[in-house]
Amino acid sequence: MRIELRQVSKGKNGSALPDTSLVLQTGTATFARAETEQRPTVLGLIAAGRMRPDTGTVLIDGTVDSSRIRREIALVDAPIVSEPAGNVAVSQVVAEELMFAGLKSHPIAVGRTLDEFGLRDRAGTDIADLAPGDRIRLLTNLATRRPGVTGIVLVSPDRHGGDPETWWRIARELAAQNLAVLVIAGVAAHSAISATGEVVPGATVPSDTATLFGLEGLA
Repeated sequence: MRIELRQVSKGKNGSALPDTSLVLQTGTATFARAETEQRPTVLGLIAAGRMRPDTGTVLIDGTVDSSRIRREIALVDAPIVSEPAGNVAVSQVVAEELMFAGLKSHPIAVGRTLDEFGLRDRAGTDIADLAPGDRIRLLTNLATRRPGVTGIVLVSPDRHGGDPETWWRIARELAAQNLAVLVIAGVAAHSAISATGEVVPGATVPSDTATLFGLEGLA
């Protein structure tokens, strides 16, 4: 599966999202650098088929089909749009995600799922207080259990703090499971990961005066 964003933008003169191109494909973790409060979420919504761009085209396997994109791409932890409320207990978040996936969501099933992630002792913790790496691993992996999901768009994981390499490693692990993964985060996080010697394939969402450059991610 391959999703291409070709020169998409949103808002008057690209105010919400400047002209942007990138590729999201099976077996690849792609990093899109985006700054400002709203651009990561806007880009995530467009890449996941939840928002129509004002300009440009979004293709899946060479065809315009936003319905298919919505079915196959899970939009994970996007601020306001798909993030769990901060005061909801981890166990409740798990129960809701299992329900969305059409799986059993009773307390025993929730407990077993928490055991998978080594989080049984954090069941009653507010999701906002869960360690960043644990939060991202939990939310992304549970999203992959939804029927028909073949890809993940993870929005602004850097807002939770912690080491960016932790959630980038999670993204690469998901890609290794034959999923398409797009991570949208800031320049500082990208620089921190690159400083470890990691080659981070991806694209940059330009500022209003910058020129876009994009690279297809390679597994």
